[in-house]
Amino acid sequence: MVLEKIDQLAREWLEEAGNRIFMALEQVNIEVEAKADRNDLVTNMDRATERYFAEKIATHFPEHRLLGEEGYGEEITSLEGVVWVLDPIDGTVNFVEQKRNFAISLGIYQEGIGELGYIYDVVGGEFYFAKRGEGAFVNDEPIPMLAKENKLENALVIINTAAMHKFPQTLAAIKAARGLRLYGAATLEYMAVATGRADAYISANLSPWDIGAGKIIAEEVGAIVTRVNGSEMVITEKGDSFVASPGVHAELLRDYFR
Repeated sequence: MVLEKIDQLAREWLEEAGNRIFMALEQVNIEVEAKADRNDLVTNMDRATERYFAEKIATHFPEHRLLGEEGYGEEITSLEGVVWVLDPIDGTVNFVEQKRNFAISLGIYQEGIGELGYIYDVVGGEFYFAKRGEGAFVNDEPIPMLAKENKLENALVIINTAAMHKFPQTLAAIKAARGLRLYGAATLEYMAVATGRADAYISANLSPWDIGAGKIIAEEVGAIVTRVNGSEMVITEKGDSFVASPGVHAELLRDYFR
């Protein structure tokens, strides 16, 4: 796999897709539909963005596969070959209601290994990137490695309400932490941990496209990414998610989730 060529094109496509989404924010005719429930939204821009990537990938890399939220890729249960894992707009409710706090997420896996990760906060103007073994960056500036010895009592944690219901012990963890923050977009919550703006993020039910890029970027700066019980994260499976700086991850796992 020629990663340099993939990286070049992925960046071009992300910039173009971001420009289209940004322009759509000025429109009054964004089409919004509910999927599983009234909080699970999809817009015409979600679909148009995923279709754009699907067409580009098929043209330039016909042997590659796409795993995407809106159905323009394939039904993928394993990661043989090269797989592009895409969330065209993560944080669709924020996109619709706030017109900010959403992102495009793209992770590129080869034989199950995350090679390249991109998260583009379109309105915030932050472009996160990681290449396996070469560190992570935001707007081409290196993201420092996370401190290994942080403690929960000094930590900001991100725990969504679904996780609080599924894992009641998170309430005690929140009380023990310095504070609670919520963003409403898994990609940006992963990046909050990766950049040290928070020390842990726990979610009850994320899909592959929610974490496909975030996992690559977060792990590149030393974050630990697992299921809430500490088991390995399988990227093709939907489920709970636990990403944290090393010390806080160990403390939460030892004192709250074992």
